Amino acid sequence: MSSSTIATERKGQRKGLGLGLVAWLLGILFFLPIAWMALTSFHSEADAATNPPSFGAALTLDGYREFFGTGGGASPWPALINSTVASLASTLFVLLLALPAAYALSIRRVRKWTDVLFFFLSTKMLPVVAGLLPIYLFAKNTDMLDNIWLLVILYTSMNLPIAVWMMQSFLAEVPVAVIEAARVDGARLPTILARVVAPIALPGIAATALICFIFSWNELLFARVLTGVVAETAPVFLTGFITSQGLFLAKVCAASLVISLPVLAAGFAAQDKLVQGLSLGAVK
Repeated sequence: MSSSTIATERKGQRKGLGLGLVAWLLGILFFLPIAWMALTSFHSEADAATNPPSFGAALTLDGYREFFGTGGGASPWPALINSTVASLASTLFVLLLALPAAYALSIRRVRKWTDVLFFFLSTKMLPVVAGLLPIYLFAKNTDMLDNIWLLVILYTSMNLPIAVWMMQSFLAEVPVAVIEAARVDGARLPTILARVVAPIALPGIAATALICFIFSWNELLFARVLTGVVAETAPVFLTGFITSQGLFLAKVCAASLVISLPVLAAGFAAQDKLVQGLSLGAVK
């Protein structure tokens, strides 16, 4: 092996080591706020309010006891259940509607399918607050205020455009020959979608479902305006910890960590499908 080849390999190794170090530093940088929030949630309010923060302070579960209502406060379970129902139901409806729509735009393409995709994307350009008043009036006139199914309908309509856009690119990678073979064997469209297209595009579907779930779980504006007590969601419940009496940092951090856990757990469980789905079609 020549000296120039060895020098090139060493240079490549040093470059790879440098890129790996930068990636680790960026990962730690992004993880640091979450770690700080988790540590603060185990401190007392007096220790959490110190500036600079007291990292070596005694640990306690008082913030979590306050969040779960053991001290006489409101229970978070109804809000957590409402967020779970709204997020899961809307995600399921989005997938059921987006899969055939993406099939029509990628495999069995309709006329001017690019214009259709642009229309879907343009709906996300409208500021959410611009549609707040008409939606509120509609909910009031139909007696759907403080109704969890109103949020399911809204979250489905809000996430459907981005889901169709994403799944269109995923389904475009499905081999047409496989679909044609299934059609020759007598399979109808529902069977093709369920048994041929869906298994092949499963990573893309999982990525789309995860993103729709995160968007629905984190949504605050509509949930704040259109719900009260019965359909209150977890983000709305979290805002109740910020009162005129002051900011109870330890309790807010405990509540934020608990409410963030479903999203973090879903992302961790589906991380391989998410990466595979988001990178699908990136390399031809």
